[in-house]
Amino acid sequence: MKITSKITLLFLGLSTAILLLLNVFILYFEYQFNYRDFFKRLEARTNLTAEINLLPGGDKNAYQEVRNRYLEQLDGEKEYIVKANKNGKYKNPGVPDEFFQDIITLKSTTYRKDNKFFAGKVFTINKDNYIVIATALNAYGLREIEELQRILLMGFAGALIIVFFVGRAFSKYTIAPVRKIIQKVNSITSDNLHLRLDEPRGKDEIAELSHTFNNMLNRLETAFETQNNFVSNASHELRTPLTVINGELELALNDSKTDEKHHQALKVIYDESNKLIQMLNSLLSLAQTGFDGKKQNWQPIRMDELVLEAVESVKKIIPKSNIQVDFSGLPADAEGLYVSGNVNLLNLAATNIISNGCKYSHNDIVDVKLFTQNNSIVFSVTDHGIGIPATEVQHIFEPFFRASNTHDYSGHGVGLPLTLNIIRLHNGTIGIRSEVNSGTEIQVFLPLYRANSN
Repeated sequence: MKITSKITLLFLGLSTAILLLLNVFILYFEYQFNYRDFFKRLEARTNLTAEINLLPGGDKNAYQEVRNRYLEQLDGEKEYIVKANKNGKYKNPGVPDEFFQDIITLKSTTYRKDNKFFAGKVFTINKDNYIVIATALNAYGLREIEELQRILLMGFAGALIIVFFVGRAFSKYTIAPVRKIIQKVNSITSDNLHLRLDEPRGKDEIAELSHTFNNMLNRLETAFETQNNFVSNASHELRTPLTVINGELELALNDSKTDEKHHQALKVIYDESNKLIQMLNSLLSLAQTGFDGKKQNWQPIRMDELVLEAVESVKKIIPKSNIQVDFSGLPADAEGLYVSGNVNLLNLAATNIISNGCKYSHNDIVDVKLFTQNNSIVFSVTDHGIGIPATEVQHIFEPFFRASNTHDYSGHGVGLPLTLNIIRLHNGTIGIRSEVNSGTEIQVFLPLYRANSN
């Protein structure tokens, strides 16, 4: 999930919590106000009922006129007047006992049961005690609360929609400087390492990030210049003696006095020298491009032919090698045998893998298979040698790393790391499975040429 989406959802979540809390407060205080207001209206009715019906000279007709003129008629409104008997006891007129006992104890109280409200009070008139009770249904208040709930719900839904779009705009505005940095960094390659990010004014995190990236680019540019200088010098220093060797070999091959046996040996050396020059050119080109593949001379390569060439090269290097090739998993259609890449580099990668299998298996059988799978061609090499300790398999592609059980074998720990770089350059993947004293299997997956062309 992108950071803009995370910020939007976080903004929406926080706003939702705040709005919910606000709505709960509004409803709570509305309930409290509505109930207090209705109880006050009932208390006013108890006082008015007592004044008209219990005080001397009371006029019931006047009470009724006052009620009709000034007091709103409440739903289910009733009044009760209960006189205490000679023993000071009161008879419950049909109201809840808990409420009736509270009136006697507290002299004045209110009570609610569901949506029915009660207000009661004790009056003493001419030494006689009376309880006056007013009760009614708060239908209007209930409708008012329901309407408020509906309004709050609609407002809550509308507010969430607004908050979502505001949060989305806010997140885009917040991440905009980071997005500019990403676009700028993506445009910087080994060909234009001189470019730098624009450093905004201020000392915020964005300015610090830009400054950090620029410092990193300074170090990378220095490293690339050092590498390019080394590659140029190495190219000159290595090509010169190889060219001299080739020249001397050509002279020797053209000498008619050379016998057939030596002539054949010189021919093999000459061919391998040419391969070494081609390989050197490819490796130097690979180093110069930074393994991005943009400057390589890509061409369709038939993998079965390349594997056979690699096998022959290994047999020349390790004459006692025992290699079995299996092409039974290849399709009949020759178009399914091609990959796109640099033939010299892929040959080098295949040779490295096969030669490792032969070297670390005491020249036991090494199975080389080639088959297709899911728009990929798979190159598999399985040996029955010393294997790799389980804790060290994850380090096997690190430069100059050698397994702890390879001390008796010559090597420098650069073959597999170089192979990994070559496979990655060709948009492929490589996997390894190994067990000590049982052997190792390495599989290389390369996309088919026809799949690449699509």
